[in-house]
Amino acid sequence: MPHPGCRGSRVTGVLAILGPGTLGLSAAQWAAECGLEVRLLGRDRDHAQRGLLEVERRWDSALRKGTMSPMDQERVRSLIRTGAFGPGALDGVSIFLEALPESLDPKARALTTAASWGQPDLLLLSGTSALPIAELAQASGTRGRLLGFHLFVPVPRMTLVELAVPEGAPESLLARARALGAALRKRVVAVKDQPGFAAARMALAQGLEAMRLLEAGAASAEDLDALMMLGYGHPVGPLELSDRIGLDLRLRIAEGLSSATGDPRFEPPRLLREKVARGETGQKSGRGFFRWDGQGRRL
Repeated sequence: MPHPGCRGSRVTGVLAILGPGTLGLSAAQWAAECGLEVRLLGRDRDHAQRGLLEVERRWDSALRKGTMSPMDQERVRSLIRTGAFGPGALDGVSIFLEALPESLDPKARALTTAASWGQPDLLLLSGTSALPIAELAQASGTRGRLLGFHLFVPVPRMTLVELAVPEGAPESLLARARALGAALRKRVVAVKDQPGFAAARMALAQGLEAMRLLEAGAASAEDLDALMMLGYGHPVGPLELSDRIGLDLRLRIAEGLSSATGDPRFEPPRLLREKVARGETGQKSGRGFFRWDGQGRRL
């Protein structure tokens, strides 16, 4: 049976996810738990297989904690196949989600390839949180076939998907993307396609302002986060959230939005640039605005 948090799926066919990184693995894990057949693709089979091993470790942990039964573990494991992103990789696939790092050229190349290899009605989705979909579509030759499908990490816990809709997108395309969101038990919020969409613009502006306040000595990192958590009910503060997302990713998105919009709110603070230059990229490096252990727990 699908995970109790998932509704009955109206999605048919295979969901292919390109990129066994943080987003791709989290999405593949949850999609399988929701009963979808998943094809996890990497630059080669070993790349994808190493990613699957990480997902299996998470399921092993759930089994030890008693939150997943052996039967359920066997079921979800059977729903994920791995492979190289090469000819034949998209045979039988109905939805393609690219989950590559936030860089336009690699994403565009992957989407161009997917469009040429896949069936004519293959639904193309980009997992970008900030790159304009119209630009990706133009660069990849996929205008009228591509939508932004911004899942929030960790995908099993976060209940939202931001659907970035470029001008003129066919309604049939939106309906299929919404059906996937429903199958994944996400609230689908459709937003206008623009640099940073809506969620990243709001979250980034707050995070960068918190960094400027820290830089100016207004308060400690812990106290600045407490102001937003205790004063405004945020579940996590903007600096801890930045650490979890990755300060290098925050910097790239800030630079992109600053360049695209000219808005001074998105100009990266000096403190952010310095931390990234020192390799202090947040949770994944063990140090950012806070310190983290090897299991991703804040010290």
